[in-house]
Amino acid sequence: MNDPFVSRIRFLGLALVVIMVVWYLLPVVEQAIIGSTATPRTVDSRGDLASDERSTIEIFERVSPSVVYITTVRRVLNPWTRDVMSMPRGTGSGFIWDGLGHLVTNHHVIQDVSEARVRLNDGRSYSAVLVGSSPDHDIAVLRIRVPFNRPPAVPIGSSEDLRVGQKVFAIGNPFGLDYTLTTGIVSALDRSLSGEGDTSIDHLIQTDAAINPGNSGGPLLDSAGRLIGVNTAIYSPSGAYAGIGFAVPVDTVNRVVPELIAKGRYVRPVLGIEVSEELNKIVSDQLGERGVLVLRTTPGSVAEMVGIQGTVLDSQGEIRFGDFILAVGGTPVSNLRDLLSRLDDYQTGDTTSLLILRDGERLEITITL
Repeated sequence: MNDPFVSRIRFLGLALVVIMVVWYLLPVVEQAIIGSTATPRTVDSRGDLASDERSTIEIFERVSPSVVYITTVRRVLNPWTRDVMSMPRGTGSGFIWDGLGHLVTNHHVIQDVSEARVRLNDGRSYSAVLVGSSPDHDIAVLRIRVPFNRPPAVPIGSSEDLRVGQKVFAIGNPFGLDYTLTTGIVSALDRSLSGEGDTSIDHLIQTDAAINPGNSGGPLLDSAGRLIGVNTAIYSPSGAYAGIGFAVPVDTVNRVVPELIAKGRYVRPVLGIEVSEELNKIVSDQLGERGVLVLRTTPGSVAEMVGIQGTVLDSQGEIRFGDFILAVGGTPVSNLRDLLSRLDDYQTGDTTSLLILRDGERLEITITL
């Protein structure tokens, strides 16, 4: 006689086994049933793009044909075979400046290279000629000869009226990935970075738009698609993007590039004075003022013509300090680097004022650079 309890346990165990088998085989059965009739899923309608998306796409499609990809090589002599070899130097970006084939990039992109090759957006490639370069501004001008269908120049904007928080767009070739668009905002204005020698690159635009190696020389654009800067440097402990990039402002570019095209080099406006950094620090500490001590004036210079006085020895053999320049055009200067940077805001022939300290008296002198 069977025990009802044992029978019930056997029944439940069998049912559990059946359920597990069915559960395991269900996907196989479903695939066997519908596999031969499977079709792609229906695409959901997206609707219109957002207005800011359409604006960004329009900027890229309009400006990217004017952005170029630059590759450089350096020729080196093999000391064993005496053969000249071409070694890849690096890559960078640039953009079309005018209809004559001039394009703008960074000085450091083409520095110490033997050859530069420029590839256009449509794939055409040309050998470039160096027209001129300004290391102090990290700007260089190249020229390519495009026989037909020349890319248009990038529209020029202004950097004088930029405001922190404005949207910006960078187009370049980071790590050789050509024609990459990154976006961000103006993070800060009027930044300075040390240039070659005792100079600095001033009025730089700081942005959080991603800028990486290879972006150098590419355009920084505003929301109207106008050029507002040339991407030049990043701040990064690792060498890659860390959220801080810098661009040479377009107002500087628009002042320097025409000079490079016309003369092959940029000549800073000068006063015609000589200074000593060591003596300048000593005198600044003694006077309790920050400025630039005039050691001597160059014969025939504008400084000599307007009566700027240099440092001399008096009849008793004691040093009589010359004029101490405190400001240029109302902007204070603390050292020679400041003075050169302030003068770089002007062009040759411009008139400005110098605030000087002479024998304890402050004087303002008008001078034509």
